[in-house]
Amino acid sequence: MMNVAQTSWLDANQRYLWAALGAVRTALESYVQSMSGIAGDRPDEREEPGAAVGGQAGLTPAAMPAPATLDTVCSAFGLTGFERDLLLLCAGVEMDTAFASLCAAAQVDPQRAAPTFSLALAALPDPHWSALSPAGPLRRWRLIEVGSGSSLVTSPLRIDERVLHYLAGVRHLDEHLLGFVQPLATRAPSGNMLRSQRELAERIAALWSRAKAGDLLPVAQLSGYDRASKQAIAVAAAAQLGLNLYVMPAQMLPVAPHDLEALMRLWEREAALSNSALLLDCEDGGPADSARESLIGSFLENVGGVLMVVSHERRVATGQRPVVIFEVVKPTSREQRILWNETLGAAAPSLNGQVDRLIAQFDLTATTIAAAYRQATEQALPYGLETLPTTSLSTEPDSLGALLWDACRSQASPRLNDLAQHIEPVATWDDLVLPERQLRTLHDVAIHVRQRARVYEQWGFAAKSSRGMGITALFAGASGTGKTMAAEVLANELHLDLYRIDLSQVVSKYIGETEKNLKRVFDAADEGGAILLFDEADALFGKRSEVKDSHDRYANIEISYLLQRMEVYRGLAILTTNMKNALDDAFMRRIRFVVQFPFPDAIQRAEIWRRIFPAQTPTDGLDAEKLARLNVAGGNICNIALHAAFVAAEAGEPVRMAHLVQAARVEYTKLEKPLTESEIRGWL
Repeated sequence: MMNVAQTSWLDANQRYLWAALGAVRTALESYVQSMSGIAGDRPDEREEPGAAVGGQAGLTPAAMPAPATLDTVCSAFGLTGFERDLLLLCAGVEMDTAFASLCAAAQVDPQRAAPTFSLALAALPDPHWSALSPAGPLRRWRLIEVGSGSSLVTSPLRIDERVLHYLAGVRHLDEHLLGFVQPLATRAPSGNMLRSQRELAERIAALWSRAKAGDLLPVAQLSGYDRASKQAIAVAAAAQLGLNLYVMPAQMLPVAPHDLEALMRLWEREAALSNSALLLDCEDGGPADSARESLIGSFLENVGGVLMVVSHERRVATGQRPVVIFEVVKPTSREQRILWNETLGAAAPSLNGQVDRLIAQFDLTATTIAAAYRQATEQALPYGLETLPTTSLSTEPDSLGALLWDACRSQASPRLNDLAQHIEPVATWDDLVLPERQLRTLHDVAIHVRQRARVYEQWGFAAKSSRGMGITALFAGASGTGKTMAAEVLANELHLDLYRIDLSQVVSKYIGETEKNLKRVFDAADEGGAILLFDEADALFGKRSEVKDSHDRYANIEISYLLQRMEVYRGLAILTTNMKNALDDAFMRRIRFVVQFPFPDAIQRAEIWRRIFPAQTPTDGLDAEKLARLNVAGGNICNIALHAAFVAAEAGEPVRMAHLVQAARVEYTKLEKPLTESEIRGWL
């Protein structure tokens, strides 16, 4: 409901506007009377518009509860008295039926009820020709529109609809800007901002406050990958100056120079009318190119008003307008701990320090922490809980405390669909058949991931090294020996997302594109500490070559970039390869765990056969010892078992040795190797 102060201002503004319209209408009436030979005041003998307003309405600008919209327009766009009256003349035709008949009478034509420039020059005081110049404020800011006519001075004039509503006290976004900009305050993150973010917002506001009158305001650039924090800081900075904030995606900028110029003028007019600032969002525009960068640069250089820009990378200023860069980083571990404690409230102390595990695994912002808590709370409702349970954050699937972990995992899940394949982990330790040494190493990998918060943060190892908290493991072995399954087991054990990197989408023949794609992979995965599986990594992590041409040099740059990103990556990166010796030595020095997956011997193959069929699968007379004579890896055993199950299902029978013989022949044909009699002797 509209408050009393707003109602009082609307009433005063309406009276002030009608008084101003009355003064212009009086001028029209006097002109019509003079044309008819009736004595009346000459235009240059009438009172000044301001005096007319005060005299007729009993209101002066000082008596208004807040500035009148008419005065705001005149001040914002620098209108002269004549231009002010000309604008009111056009507004009067829309708001007062008497104006149309007076215009028709003044122009001695019933069909010419619209005001014209020639009429204004004759009827209004202090006329000047420059008022209708394209560079003059009335046309530059599109306050009025010139219709079609035989000449400029006889063409009908019309007030812009947005300006008309503004004069009447009706606030709304210019319809011509719909689709280009939208308010950001309503989409800003809720909750308290971090102290570091508030200080950054204050610095940005001070940047504009210190600007001298008449100077082009500097652009505030917020760079970094924490989009939610950048938007929150931008909203706070605008609010400190009493400004509304709108956001415009950079990809919405029109390419045609005329359209771009029109958009800039419309926005500048809107900014003046609605007391607003603009945030140009350069984050979702797709791959950068010179044409797009030039377009963005032109907009930043030429659009007026308070302007901010957000982007992942720092943008280099190319024009005369100063650009001040503010680096926005995600909350530190300490700040995240404060956010978690504030969010969890009374439940925080009973979590027994397990919040540190969330902080170590998930690099979340204030927004995602709040969203994760809401999601976990909603998921707890079916259990009869109105808030999260105040129990330990056990990672057991049936633990209520695990709801918070799963919610964080969901919120931090990376968006990598075009560069990686998400693997839903289903394999468990029982599915993995490996020698004891390899199994022990895999358990050690899980321990390092689980306990890194305690070791790095609480026990101080993070301060001992400038490298990141990432953990890298190399799984080496022939195809089908269980490397990918082991990655699934770890993801299942640690309750983390697993992504297999699609090297065909990552590696590019174009110089610099591979690094960009890899950067996207690591940046997207970093927030949730997802497990990245670089399958057949020797194609990407191969030995650096001797520089013989430019392609060799850039290939080595790609490898060097990978080395640097792997050191600072927060999560677990798993490299799989069939050719361990093909990997670059620099990678080997940075790999914490190396697991050699051997080709399974007969004992291991027999164990794989015992575990390969699900409990629901009907079997009859299967002999694991005989099946183990098939000299194939675990992946091939899986294929044989699956094919035999289909053959048995078609025959309406349980899986028997005969079905496995048939399936083995198909698999061996695919492998281009003969199925020997000694391997299947005694099966049937």
